[in-house]
Amino acid sequence: MTSALRLPHASRPLRAAARNQRGISLLGLVFWIALGVGLVIVGARVVPTAMEYQAILKASKRAAQGDSLADVRRRFDTAASADYIESITGKDLDVTKTERGFDVSFAYEKQIPLAGPAWLLLKYAGSASGKAGGAP
Repeated sequence: MTSALRLPHASRPLRAAARNQRGISLLGLVFWIALGVGLVIVGARVVPTAMEYQAILKASKRAAQGDSLADVRRRFDTAASADYIESITGKDLDVTKTERGFDVSFAYEKQIPLAGPAWLLLKYAGSASGKAGGAP
């Protein structure tokens, strides 16, 4: 009678189903969510610095159209105040006079705190050339 109550084939579908299961475990899900949140947080801190770099590049292109060294720096400072540029000023620009006009170059670093003693260091550099007789 005990053999009639015992169902030897009943455990086989469970083992087969366990082998065929696909997906992510709860621990894996928590790991991927934490990784995603960390990337979003770092991205939220990096994107504003990249946008500021683009504004600095645009301001340096406008400044390169200046007539003199003082005019180049003044144009950059004016554009910087309008675009909320805080990383560099007109004094930080490397301005050289060429036969076509002025070449403006810059380089600066941005440090972003991550957690505890960990920091993210971003180095930005760029340049722009002015053309003699170009539109301001």
